[in-house]
Order: sequence, then structure tokens, then C-alpha cells
Amino acid sequence: MSTDTGRRHGTRTATTGGAPVRAADPRRVATDPRARRAESATPRTHGRRAPAGKAPASKAPAGKAPVGKTPASRASGTASPASSRRTPASAPARQQRNHRGRSAPALQKRVKSTKRTKHAKRQPAGLLLTFRAGEPRRRLVAVFVISVLLFAAVVARVAFLQTAGSESLVAAGKAQRVSEAVLYAPRGTIFARDGGELVMSVPSSTLIANPKLVTDPTGVSSVLATMLQLPQEKQQALLAAFTAKDKSFVYIARQIDDDIAGAVMSLNLSGIDVLREDKRIMPSGEVGRSLLGRTDIDGIGTAGLELLYNEELTGVEGERVREHDAKGRSIPGSGATTTDPVPGDDLVLTLDRSLQFQVEQALLTRVEELKAAGGAVVVMDVATGEIYAIANVSRGDDGIVAVTSANLAAVEPFEPGSVAKVFSLSSVVDTGVANPGTVIEVPGKIVYDRGTPWMHTITDAEPHGTQPMSLRDIIVHSSNIGTLLLTDEVGTERFGAYLESFGFGQKTALDFPNESAGLFKPASEWQGTERQSHSYGYGYSVTALQLAAAVNTVANGGVYVAPKLVEAVIGADGEVTDTPAAATHQVIQPATAATMTDMMKGVVCEGTGKGAQIPGISVAGKTGTAYKVQDDNTYGAAGTRAYRASFVGYFPADAPRVTILVTIDEPDPTSNDRFGGKAAAPLFSSIATAAIHELQITPTPGDSGCPAAG
Repeated sequence: MSTDTGRRHGTRTATTGGAPVRAADPRRVATDPRARRAESATPRTHGRRAPAGKAPASKAPAGKAPVGKTPASRASGTASPASSRRTPASAPARQQRNHRGRSAPALQKRVKSTKRTKHAKRQPAGLLLTFRAGEPRRRLVAVFVISVLLFAAVVARVAFLQTAGSESLVAAGKAQRVSEAVLYAPRGTIFARDGGELVMSVPSSTLIANPKLVTDPTGVSSVLATMLQLPQEKQQALLAAFTAKDKSFVYIARQIDDDIAGAVMSLNLSGIDVLREDKRIMPSGEVGRSLLGRTDIDGIGTAGLELLYNEELTGVEGERVREHDAKGRSIPGSGATTTDPVPGDDLVLTLDRSLQFQVEQALLTRVEELKAAGGAVVVMDVATGEIYAIANVSRGDDGIVAVTSANLAAVEPFEPGSVAKVFSLSSVVDTGVANPGTVIEVPGKIVYDRGTPWMHTITDAEPHGTQPMSLRDIIVHSSNIGTLLLTDEVGTERFGAYLESFGFGQKTALDFPNESAGLFKPASEWQGTERQSHSYGYGYSVTALQLAAAVNTVANGGVYVAPKLVEAVIGADGEVTDTPAAATHQVIQPATAATMTDMMKGVVCEGTGKGAQIPGISVAGKTGTAYKVQDDNTYGAAGTRAYRASFVGYFPADAPRVTILVTIDEPDPTSNDRFGGKAAAPLFSSIATAAIHELQITPTPGDSGCPAAG
């Protein structure tokens, strides 16, 4: 029974002194490092060396391979048929004591312990060379084969490095000794119409680092922090970058004083270098900031004209390549390769630098005087649409009034109020509904939807009973009721078409960043009293830029001319290219424009716009005062209302050169100066006087302004 079991497991049982002893499994013995060493050494028999030239005491029967020596058994880790039939060593030999006096029982214990050894890990099948004593030819062959294989591998690697791998090696070597730096292209200059620089780029120093070349991260970061007065977090960021060494380019300080940069470079810090980088400045201070916009530190336009014309102003970058040593210092005599950058195009604006400054200062003063929230001014050429000045002022949360960085004249819409009567009555005259001599009965008020939740009462600014008014009286005294009665005769659809033709509901040709198109619905969508309210400037909103261009249409003989800001572009080669003329279209007939001009002269000389008068030069214009919509989407109750006061006019009235719009946002509501004729008209007069001087405007023959009061 025990014999059959032993055969199934590749072992055989023997009896020594009556006790069964299991022969060691050859697979298990093979896993024991000591057994492996014994297998390759001179065979031992229980501690005694076998006689020279004789086989070990334990051996297989004649004609059989020794146990554990066949290639198959080594490769697979399993016993061969021969091993399963192996006879144990002779009993007398087993009963002999070794030199330490071990007997058979001791040997039995050792065999049992061997049985508890973990199974050997299987080796992958394949050809294995076995070196045995007495086989020098096989050993030499093996050594030769291995040597040939190693030599072939070396040859293959060398061939790869000289061919396919050479490019990567060259690149790696170049990366260690060559630095490539971008040379930023100078950004184009923005000029005023007189050639003065409004915005320009000047060279400045920028300190950079190659962290991989910084040999003392702690010391270098500390020195830089001290010399450049860097905040603690910046110093820590530099130290982290220098220590990590996972980048080859880091900004230290950008666009700094050249002297400071020179002092840093004089220390010859490893890995630290300097670049020449352009810095954007405004030589004339903050003049025109809201219009010009700004760039980020990389010279990319982010607002205003800098953003609108970023592509034209941006040049083409160059490159500098130099060789350096391990400390980042340029290698003498290695030279450098430089590709020069191409500067961006220059812009010549239509802005008058001096007038722009004066307009901003005058607006600041007036907003402060009126305790207003802000204001805007637009000054434009009547015939060409060229903008001479745009000023924007607002009061901050701290109560300080300052020139804004936003072009409110283009982005902030508001209801125009009575200035809209210019367009309403132009449609009346242009369609032949009325002429200056036409007289109608104008009641003191009109009530719509009486007795309903939607009841709405319309009155004039100055209370009056029913009275006859001519068309001229209606505009001179700014009658809401007279205007809506006459506009009703034009028809809703036709009146709406006129307003659209004046430019409302669409952006101007400037397409200024974030420019608003205003809020204007097609006439087909008007509801309730919107037809009436549109006639006197409620129910739709416009920007200051839109409103100035619309009134300028009347000044220009009935032809709308789009606002224009850029006069010419100067290329990097110095070639000057004039921009196309502003787009135009006919809105009203020239005769209609002349009629409206004559009546608008009356507004300034006799009506609500007397504050806009200019000594010796006639002015045509129109006042406007509108309630502002409150947070609850109403105009608020009496005593809580906020106002928008405006005046738009042009001069000389009979041969107009310049159109000026002034709008004041939320003048003191308790003051009598909250209306367009009081808040905005006087500022118009002051700015017009400055424009006459700067633009050298002279009165037309026979023009003496408003007749003297007598």
C-alpha cells in the first residue's frame, strides 16, 4: 500500500531500523540552494568524500540517467520515470555514521524537514545549458555563443544610435547647452490725429530663470526676493520651481526698471537671465483711457481699441538662440542666432488729444457740481462721422468721480427722453403731415385706458390747458402731447421705420467691444401706449453714441453717417493706408433737415436749450429729460425718481461742422438743475467753445448767434 502511494508521488519508501523513511522528492531537493550547490560539487556520501573516480554511494540502476540530471527533469521541475524507479542507497552505507556521528534517525529527521520545504517554482520550458565537471567543450561553446550574442547586441545598439537614435541624442545634447528665447514684437503705437502718441510700447527688462540650471535654489530665491522686494508667496513659488527643476523657463519679475535688472544680473547667478520686453504706456496720462482700452502684461488687448484692433497692433515674434555652459552663462565665441521680430501696425485715430483732455476735465467738474452718478460726452465731425472726443465719467462706490475704464457712451443704453422729438417730428415733416406753420389744439393731458389697471396719463413738462400750438412751438417748448398727436398721423409702421433708419436697434459701425444695440422692438410688436411713448422718447433705449449719430443725421442734411474712430493704419514698412470713409445712407430729405435745423435753433435761442448758446455762433439742438427705470421696473413715485438729463446740438447751425452730445446720469433729483436744459446744455456750450478753438471753427458769413434779448 505504501509502495503504490510512493510511486504516485514519484518517491519510494524504505525501511531503516523498522521505521519508514521517505526518500527526498527530487523536485523539492532541487529548490534548496544547498542542494543545488551540492549537485554541482564533488558528490558526498553522508559527510564522507567518495573515492576518486567513483560514483556516489546512491546512484540509479545501470543504463539509467542520474536522478535530477536529465534536461527534461530540470526544465519541467517534475521527476522522470527513471527517478520514480530509483533504488535507495545500500543499507550498510545508510547505517554508517558521518564524521559528526549522525545516525540513521538523524538522517530521518533531515529527510522529513526536507519534505516540508516549499515546492520549487516552475521554470519555463526551454533549452538550458548544464555545466558539469568534465565537460569543457560544452562550456566553451556556451561561452562563445553568449559572447557572440553580446557582441551583436552592442553592434545593433551602436548602429541604432548612429542612425535612428542620433536625432534624439543630438536634440538632448542641444537642450543641455542651448537656450531659445522668444523676442516679443513691439506692439503698434496708437496716435492721435495730430500725431501725438496716445498709447505706445517701450522696452523694459524682464528677469527670467531656467530652474534646471539654478545650483542653489534657496540662496538664489532669497537674494532675488531681497533685491526685487518680492512678497513671501512669490519667493516661495520661486524656491519651489528652482527645487523641482521640472521647468526650463520661469518668470521672476516682468517689465521692471532697467537699473534693478542690471543689479541682479551683475551677481552672475546661475540660471538667471534677462529679456527685453515691451511695456505698454500712455504718454499723455490717462487721456482717452475708456476709449483706448488696455492690454494684459503679455501685450494682448483686453478692452477698448486695444482689443478691437488687437490683430493689427500685434506684430510677429522673433527668436534668440544661444549656447551656454552648465551655469547658464553664454559661451564666449559660440555666437547667437537671432530672428528679428516684426512690429505691429500703428493706428492713427480721429481723436483730438487736446480736446479729449478738455472734454474729460469739463465732464468731471460738471458731474461733481451736480452730485451726479456719472455722464458721457461725444464730439463728432458732422460730414465724416469722425470722433474728436469721447469722455466717460462715473462716481465710484467710494464717492469719488473719475474717468472710467469703460466706454459707457457705447455700452450703456438709456431712454432718450425729449431728444427723441427730433426724430419724431422729422418723420412728421418728411411725410408732409405738418410744416412749421401747422397749428393744432394741444390739451393739457391725455388719459389712456381710463378706469382700468393700465390707465396711463400723459402730460407736458409745463402744465397748461388746451391751447393751439404750431409745429415750431411743439419742438421749441418740448410738448409731449403735441408730438404724439402729430406722430399718430404718420402711422405706426412708417414711424417705426424712421426710427430704425436713424440707427436705433443696431450697433454703430464702430462695433466697439461690448457695444450695445440698445433696446428697440419693431413697430409691429409695439403694444398699448408704446406707439405714443416712442414719440417723446420712452419705451426704447439708445446709447450716447447712437443718439449723437442720429441727431448728426439732421445736421448732415438728412444723411446718416456712421461714427468713425480710426483714420489710418501705418504698416511696419511705414506705408500709410487710409481707412474707408464712413458708411452713409439717406434718412430724411435735405429740405426736411433744413426745416428741423431752423426749428432747433429756436430751441436754443427761445426754448428749453438756452443754456447751450455760444456767443457769435448759432447752435441747433434739443434738450431731453427722462425718468430712469428703478429696480422695481417702474419710474418710481414722485420724490423718489432718478433722471437722465441730455442735450444734443450742432454748430454753426447753418453750416454745421461739429455735433456734440452731453448726457448726465442721475443729477441731484432735488435740484432744479436736474433737467436737460440746466444740467447738460451749459456743459455743451463750454465744450463747444473748446472745440471752436481746437478745430479752428469760424462762424459762417452773417452768423451772429442768437439775437440779443431786447
